[in-house]
Amino acid sequence: MEGNHWGNTLVNFAEVPLFLDSKMSRLIQLADLVAYALFRKYEFGDDSYSSIIQGCFDKDKGQEYGLYIR
Repeated sequence: MEGNHWGNTLVNFAEVPLFLDSKMSRLIQLADLVAYALFRKYEFGDDSYSSIIQGCFDKDKGQEYGLYIR
């Protein structure tokens, strides 16, 4: 399994990945909101939501991680 950009290997996960209705978990609701904000930005050019979370992605020495755009 690949690690992160600091060279650490991922060995433990907090949850088992599963499909879950967002009404069942606040973290799933948060993931849905982030996905919707990014969808609006890249599909319709509307950054009204993504501008709020823009500074929340992982950064190290000016390099942003966690969001890959082709």
